[in-house]
Amino acid sequence: MPWESAVRRNSRVPLEIESRFDLRVPILDRLLDSLRRCCRSLPDQRRGRNTTYDMADFALAAFAPFFMQCPSFLAHQRHLETGQGRSNCQTLFGMNKIPGDSQIRAKLDPIDPATFHPMFADLVAELERCGGLDAMRYLDGRVLIALDGTEFHCSDKIHCPNCSHRKRGKDKTEYFHTMLAATIVAPGHNRVVPLEPEFIVPQDGHDKQDCESRAARRWLAAHGARYARFDAVYLGDDLFSRQPICQAALDTGGHFLFVCKPESHKAIEEFRAGITLDERIDRIRNGKKWTSRRYQWLSDVPLRGDEKAMTVNWLMIEISDDSGKVTHRNSFITDLEVNRENVAAFAAAGRARWKIENETFNVLKTKGYNLEHNFGHGKQHLATVLAILNLLAFACHTVCELGDRAWKAATRELVTRQGFFQSLRTITTYLVFPSWDALLGTLAFARPPPLGP
Repeated sequence: MPWESAVRRNSRVPLEIESRFDLRVPILDRLLDSLRRCCRSLPDQRRGRNTTYDMADFALAAFAPFFMQCPSFLAHQRHLETGQGRSNCQTLFGMNKIPGDSQIRAKLDPIDPATFHPMFADLVAELERCGGLDAMRYLDGRVLIALDGTEFHCSDKIHCPNCSHRKRGKDKTEYFHTMLAATIVAPGHNRVVPLEPEFIVPQDGHDKQDCESRAARRWLAAHGARYARFDAVYLGDDLFSRQPICQAALDTGGHFLFVCKPESHKAIEEFRAGITLDERIDRIRNGKKWTSRRYQWLSDVPLRGDEKAMTVNWLMIEISDDSGKVTHRNSFITDLEVNRENVAAFAAAGRARWKIENETFNVLKTKGYNLEHNFGHGKQHLATVLAILNLLAFACHTVCELGDRAWKAATRELVTRQGFFQSLRTITTYLVFPSWDALLGTLAFARPPPLGP
């Protein structure tokens, strides 16, 4: 088809990834094919003859309830299989058989969550291919990647060797799991795209507990080079504006734009004391009200107060209302050049860091994914494997919302995201669909589902 040739000509996707996709297949089917390939690579530690289920079945069975936003999805499909001889687990997700819940937990517990990382590369490739990534580029075509940590399990009873812990009171110990998340964001864009997480777990050879800062440096070392082709700019809160993380971002071919609080960066405050700073003031109308945005910036500022300090560029934004009351103030550091023409764009990019809180963590915890719920903890990696499958479901939904025509038609017809998933849960409880195209067509156009096998 002509549009396929145009996509190939304009695609920036690496050839080794592009060759894995068949453009005649809808985006959702290609994403699920990619996930199945990833699941088939899971190591099988079973030693007996009981191999009724493929290893891929266990991972796909764990992923499907997250994707369908339905904790009881597997139970409904087992019932359908009993009555109709097949289920949506087979037709939509490509499972051979549906394992039991306890079997799923037992077989996924030893799996390293990093086994699923290749799926994120395919997600980004699909986003790039469909044009969704171009709509999120900012600062002269760069991609903004926000880094931040979030907790997704906490208990004073349930724990495993990979839990972190903290004291509560005199004799109470609390166990928890945390991950360092990475998310593609853009100012003014209503979608975010999760990338590979780095789990904060006890590290071999370290006496101290793992922390967000070390996890960020591990993430950059493991994945930063792959995102260098996007000229990535890493966003983060004040915790990240320290020389080791700034240098780690630069070492991977990326850039940084981190929050820089005055109280934690005395060297910067002392350096700019007494200096007349360049300034820009914009008046912005918001409905009937006007606000003033004042920007200041300074180049070649030492990040800390020693001889080995790297130099950074500093900028500040201050927003005030008509009465002159300051409603927002923040400052940032970056390695990129800041000037009168681009300082407003840099401030907007820095503030987009909040999207990882509002549009990633908040969605994962309160909008149907239930990230903080204990779906199963296990004795090794189960909690983190389920968390990464949950994150993959969210990422697949986002890419489909941005690029899959059938998915967009169905969500548009059902108006709200909540209404879409409610309809998805209901209709697949009673009917078996031969394909996603048939299912989404029914939701979008009230098209009767095909009958028979």
